[in-house]
Amino acid sequence: MESNLAKIKIEKLTNDLNHHNYLYYVESSPQISDYEFDMLLKELIELENKFPQFASETSPTKRVGGDITKKFNTVKHRFPMLSLANTYSREEIVEWENRIKKSTQNTIEYVCELKYDGVAIGISYKNGKLDKAVTRGDGTSGEEVTSNVKTIRSIPLQLQGDFPTDFEIRGEIYYPLAKFQKVNKERRAQGEQEYANPRNLASGTLKLQDSKVVAERGLDCFLYGLYSEDLPLESHFESVLKAKEWGFKIPLIHEKYIQKTDSIDGIMEFIEYWDKQRDFLPFEIDGVVIKVNNYDLQQELGFTAKSPRWAIAYKFKAERVETTLQSVVFQVGRTGSITPVANLDPVQLGGTIVKRASLHNADQIEKYDLHLNDCVFVEKGGEIIPKIVGVNLEKRNDEVSKIVFPEKCPECGSELERNEGEANHFCPNDALCPPQVKGRMEHFIARKAMNIDGLGSETIDALYKAGLVRNVADLYTLHFDQIYNLERMAEKSANNLLKSIEASKNVPFERVLFALGIRFVGETVAKKLADHFGTIEKLQFATFEDLIAVDEIGDKIAESIILYFQKTENLEIIEKLKHAGVQLEADVKELASNRFEGMSFVVSGVFSTFSRDELKKTIEDHGGKNVGSISAKTTYVVAGENMGPTKLEKATKLGVKILSENEFIKLLN
Repeated sequence: MESNLAKIKIEKLTNDLNHHNYLYYVESSPQISDYEFDMLLKELIELENKFPQFASETSPTKRVGGDITKKFNTVKHRFPMLSLANTYSREEIVEWENRIKKSTQNTIEYVCELKYDGVAIGISYKNGKLDKAVTRGDGTSGEEVTSNVKTIRSIPLQLQGDFPTDFEIRGEIYYPLAKFQKVNKERRAQGEQEYANPRNLASGTLKLQDSKVVAERGLDCFLYGLYSEDLPLESHFESVLKAKEWGFKIPLIHEKYIQKTDSIDGIMEFIEYWDKQRDFLPFEIDGVVIKVNNYDLQQELGFTAKSPRWAIAYKFKAERVETTLQSVVFQVGRTGSITPVANLDPVQLGGTIVKRASLHNADQIEKYDLHLNDCVFVEKGGEIIPKIVGVNLEKRNDEVSKIVFPEKCPECGSELERNEGEANHFCPNDALCPPQVKGRMEHFIARKAMNIDGLGSETIDALYKAGLVRNVADLYTLHFDQIYNLERMAEKSANNLLKSIEASKNVPFERVLFALGIRFVGETVAKKLADHFGTIEKLQFATFEDLIAVDEIGDKIAESIILYFQKTENLEIIEKLKHAGVQLEADVKELASNRFEGMSFVVSGVFSTFSRDELKKTIEDHGGKNVGSISAKTTYVVAGENMGPTKLEKATKLGVKILSENEFIKLLN
């Protein structure tokens, strides 16, 4: 009886939450508050954990991500995913239209769309459910990134209305500018190198191995191109409108992201409008796409080997300006990375005044043979961060000095180093180099780390200059008089800061581990390490083999962790944090049962009822242990679809029992 009620409740919550998700992310007209949504989602998660056999593949709980893969499967496109021919002038568009006119005597209708600067994606739906998502790849085959695409909230998992039973929809996944700028602001504050542009970040995010991280990044998508052997529609524009009825986020017609025209003048009017207005969009575009609207005419026109004859892309020219290089400063980040930044004579570019530009690393300076007072070309184009793309050598004054990348740290004077295969130089003096010390403190107090309010970069700088702090552990030795005597520090602010420092002692171990700033140990890795080892002592004495046995911990991360604990100053900091009462061990979890006590599991492949993270959590909730590799001590291998052949062979050779997903559920119950 209980299970029947749970099944009904899970189905209702799934449908209700998917509907509210559509209203919020596609229609921008939410009917319930974020809190109400979260409470419903929490209820669904609890029910699905208790009754995993009733969880739907279209459940909104799948949005949070959790599937981790070592690589993506290559999938052949059902319909070739070709690129478009490019043009940069009205004359070329006229030539293109004249070629099309030879195929018909009728008036030709065109659809003009924005050319989104993101990642092309093809998503297939079967019986209204998201089946598979594949990147463009080489146009014939692409990478299947279904788990990651499912985390994008504007992409429906379940359709509504009178949709075809089997079709593919294509569009562009992009990174919203506001979120991109926020990410770079955070990286800047932490002394990390900023991402060059939203397109690269979107592409890199979509190919991350952990879909939980993808979910946190906040990608978005416009979908508009329908493909099927038997599509019951006559034109592209009609298809776009239909896609909206089925639940897809389509280009906004009222914002002129897409519109119809039957003339060259109409096409050019659309192009000229967006050439001026593109700087005000909340996402990046790099041009306009023009398509023949009618499907029959599209079919008649056909394709070349590389692109459709019925569509063409007009590319905006990247905006470039010339200005004078005043100087180059070399900034030291939290991790010691040295980033050269060019100071320029202020110049108007892309609707803003540009005073600084990225030079990335020593190789870039050498590439352009930069000199002081050079007249340099600066571009934005698809880049958010302005960058130097060339030098006007005709205007160079041979008497000015060449820009030389320093051999020593500009802050502490240590000899710079550069690891083989890495682009950036770095300062190895992480214990005493001021920007690194202060940068680690800023990372330590951040909201996602120790969450210490009232302690911004200015206060950290003041404490450092006063000799009151030299590492993160020193924050816990501060007292009222020391803080109150700082410039611009009032009594209330000093007390609030001390309360916040005290409260940070309750921050869980996984966030403390992230806060320590061990190279390559981000939030996700810190959680995996905390869950696996449980205490800082066990992590400290873990061998290389112990570390790489943890799921998703590779050689580079393992080596970085070992190096961190080899340094005496780091061990001293940990001892001080321990003495201060900071949480350096994980809370003992209350188990749902001890069903799997003493058992170790290896999880491999793709599953239908669970995501991999959910399956692993279920194992741990019932007393089992997840391990990263198969050995004679492994109790079970839980195998989903596409299980790696190497693991299958090893399990068979060692005689380790292999469970299917259904067999695992039976074992659990």
